[in-house]
Amino acid sequence: MFAQPAIATLNHLLAGSGWAQPRLAKFAGKTAQFRIAPFSIACIVGEDGLLSATEEVVSADAVCVLPPSLLPRLAFQDESAYSQIQTSGDAALLAEIFYLSRNLRWDAAEDISRVTGDIAAQRIVQLVTGKHRQMRATALNLSQALAEYWTEERPLLAKPEQVAGFVQQVDQLRDDVARLEQRLARLSSGK
Repeated sequence: MFAQPAIATLNHLLAGSGWAQPRLAKFAGKTAQFRIAPFSIACIVGEDGLLSATEEVVSADAVCVLPPSLLPRLAFQDESAYSQIQTSGDAALLAEIFYLSRNLRWDAAEDISRVTGDIAAQRIVQLVTGKHRQMRATALNLSQALAEYWTEERPLLAKPEQVAGFVQQVDQLRDDVARLEQRLARLSSGK
C-alpha cells in the first residue's frame, strides 16, 4: 500500500536527475529494504537504474532501519541524523543509497511548469523556498530562545560550566571523605 507511491516518487526523482540512474544501475538485481515502523518497503534495482517493488524479502542485500522520528531531520538535511540509521548488508549499495539521499533533488519548477508555465512555476518555487528558509530560521531562533530561557530565566537545563563545577565539587568531596576515613582509621588504631 505504501511501497508503490514511495517507489514511484523515488523513480520520478531518479529519472529527473539524469546522473543518478547510471550510478544505481551498477547495482542491478540487488534488493534494498527500508524499515520505517510500521512500514517496510522492499525494492529491487533494475538494469535501467530504476526501482521496482518486490515482495518482502527475508535477506535483502541492504537493509536500512529508520525510526519515524528521524524523518523530519532527514528532510531538513540534518547530517547527524544519518548516523542514527541502522544499516546492514552490502556496504557499497548502502553507500550509494546514502549518497543519493544526500544529493538527489526534486526539480519542482520543471514539474509545476507543466501545469502553470515556466514563469509562474519559478515564482511558486521561489515563494516556497523563501517560506522554507523562514520556517527553518524561526525554528532555530525558537530553539535558541527556549534553551536560553531554560538555562537563564527558569533553570531547567544546566550549562556545561555548571555541570563541570558540580562534578569537580563531587570529586573534591569524595577525596575529603577518603582523607577523613584514613585519619579516623589512624586515630582509632592509635588508641
